[in-house]
Amino acid sequence: MSRRHADPGLAALEAEVTRCRRCPRLVDWREQVAREKRASFKDDTYWGRPIPGFGDPRARVLILGLAPAAHGANRTGRVFTGDRSGDFLFASLHRTGFANKPTSVARDDGLQLTDAWITAAVRCAPPANKPTPDERDACLPWTVAELEHVSDVRVVVCLGAFAWDAALRLRAALGHAPPRPKPKFGHGALWYDDDREDGGWALLGTYHPSQQNTFTGVLTEAMMDDVFTTARDVAGLA
Repeated sequence: MSRRHADPGLAALEAEVTRCRRCPRLVDWREQVAREKRASFKDDTYWGRPIPGFGDPRARVLILGLAPAAHGANRTGRVFTGDRSGDFLFASLHRTGFANKPTSVARDDGLQLTDAWITAAVRCAPPANKPTPDERDACLPWTVAELEHVSDVRVVVCLGAFAWDAALRLRAALGHAPPRPKPKFGHGALWYDDDREDGGWALLGTYHPSQQNTFTGVLTEAMMDDVFTTARDVAGLA
């Protein structure tokens, strides 16, 4: 069981997130996918709801993704669980000391995270994996609320440019002035917040572990491991 359930407030927030129906287009799509299913998962009961964050409430590393995969988290009910991107991500988290096992296949598979919390900028699976700006903004308050409970974060690992931009928006929503100039996303890009002593964080970029990147060698295991090793150093983890 994840240690997040030890915090009643976090459990209550999770229940709120999973009931959200703010974005009609996303509600229609996530539920359509859950009804129609993929042939290879025809016997599965799809989650078909928004996806809450997952991990260690005392995390010093926040991992921010784009959105649930239609037949991954939208099926299993846990972020980055049940798809190839998650396979690549959790294997790296295991190698770098954040996860107790290298695979993530179901909500009850025994996976636990230490010093890391994983969430997404958008909580529902979007058509073509492309949320709109309004959908992105509608989800932002959920992450703000999550960080009221996951409050020890010192570095945000951004899985792709969309997550990098979302992290900057999240930072502004938490009351920090926009950085000037705006930090540029790149794999291995590291930006230190001048307000880190006042609750700010460092941003650390990585290419998204999508099949488009991992199957073509744009993102390798060594590259992802280097990012999480850097995250440990920046967060002050032994």
